[in-house]
Amino acid sequence: MNTQRIDGTILTKMLYGGAAMLSAHAAEINALNVFPVADGDTGTNMLRTMEGGLAELTEAEEHSIAKVASSFAKGALLGARGNSGVILSQIFAGIATGLCACEEADAKALAEAYRCGIEKSYASVQNPTEGTILTVFREATEYAGDQVKTEAPVEDFFLCHHEEAKRSLAHTKDLLPVLAEADVVDSGGAGYVYILEGMRRVLLGEQLTYEGETHEEPRIDLDSFTRDSVLSYGYCTECMLRLTTGKVDPDTFDIQRIVDDLTELGGESIVAYKQDDMVKVHVHTFMPGDVLSRMQAYGEFLTVKIENMNLGHSETVKREPKIRKPFAVIAVAAGEGMETLFMQMGADVVVHGGQTINPSTEELIKAFEQCDARDILVLPNNKNVILAARQAAELYDKAAVHVVETKNMAQGYAALSVITPGIKDINALLTSAERAAEDVTDGEITRAVRDSTVDGRAIRCGDCMSFSAGKLVAVAHTPEEAVKSLLEALDTDLCEIITVFAGKGVSTEARAELAEYLQEQYGECDVVFYEGGQDVYEYWIALE
Repeated sequence: MNTQRIDGTILTKMLYGGAAMLSAHAAEINALNVFPVADGDTGTNMLRTMEGGLAELTEAEEHSIAKVASSFAKGALLGARGNSGVILSQIFAGIATGLCACEEADAKALAEAYRCGIEKSYASVQNPTEGTILTVFREATEYAGDQVKTEAPVEDFFLCHHEEAKRSLAHTKDLLPVLAEADVVDSGGAGYVYILEGMRRVLLGEQLTYEGETHEEPRIDLDSFTRDSVLSYGYCTECMLRLTTGKVDPDTFDIQRIVDDLTELGGESIVAYKQDDMVKVHVHTFMPGDVLSRMQAYGEFLTVKIENMNLGHSETVKREPKIRKPFAVIAVAAGEGMETLFMQMGADVVVHGGQTINPSTEELIKAFEQCDARDILVLPNNKNVILAARQAAELYDKAAVHVVETKNMAQGYAALSVITPGIKDINALLTSAERAAEDVTDGEITRAVRDSTVDGRAIRCGDCMSFSAGKLVAVAHTPEEAVKSLLEALDTDLCEIITVFAGKGVSTEARAELAEYLQEQYGECDVVFYEGGQDVYEYWIALE
């Protein structure tokens, strides 16, 4: 083929092709984990990010490549999950910026737009690491831009971009020693290569379609709301609205009108944003019919969802009643016990998430909406949630959002323990929380899901591994032995408190025996056990 220019219609098909190829290989990408742990979720996170972008594209054919790129980038931004998902969304945001004045784009215009993607994606990371998706995208873009000549067909740009991306991906092992030792390439880079392959194959005429995946929803106990129940939490109401010219001017419509309406109707957790002539609304209300009636004054519905929150749908856990205060705290937590504990410690909102279940940018923004405070402190409690938290903070303008970069649950627990309502100096509070997170020593116990070599140590599938600060510390036959080996290896001389969070799969007997051992062995320390209820990790440890 010899395509000189592509428009929005072609780009839409290519993006769907990219999602289709990524979906077909998501499990493979998830498995590209440096450590042989069952927490690989890069493929899933990138796919959810792509789905967020596709959700913003209308079914009608859009011929402007600028409008398609902009809509997709906005959806990907809000749907971004995990570090690779956030970086991917920033790549597409940069490309959209580069195409903002284009109805169609030739190879040269695409090359320049993709260079904007380099700038945007690198700027989204405080300390960019080479040997990741950033490197793969940058090297592929720079090579393709240098190779493509004036009047070259678009296929040439994507051919050069794809071929160099594959070479760059293979080279990630040489840039990051941990990848070489684990004998894997960078997972984010691999995800991008599959997206690119799908886009290129569609451009060359192959039919690739993506209908989206069916995501398993939490089981809802309908019997928990009986004829004698009282609706205490209201309804989570969401809708997608198309503004219509018979009711408003879609081009000049101010989204604040909808926010004011929902506020007047007593709505809470209000999230509303406009993209071209489409509006997305999320609100908690006791009168969803009134909300829908008010919204229909501006256009017609594309989608509507109403959920009774008394039935325990997948909303964030929220402290009731909401009390206005100088600052609020949002914590990300995995495991019912951890979520309950963080609420008891003073978190205003707990967002369900962690390893394999990274919350999206939009989910974090919804959590911000639940906080009636001038300042919001966010504890991501997972290194793969920090970028999404930063991105959400940048998008939110109704409060000052401060991200305390806690990388695990131990750091989050320590930071939350020093956040007290009486402190009025937000900077002093942030400093205190950051110092507490830095001072705690973390430990994580989990099982290997494959044979591997880490730091020169052979690991067999099923072995129990203990990690601290992201480094492998010990390998044992049982989780309890791994805890003991971990503590023996760490410096506990100055430790005053050992806090243990037991996972979902730990038996009562094993937990009791471990508690007895720790109390005998470390009698000078306070030993505290909590039922964390987390998946993947049998134990989380915090030494203070």
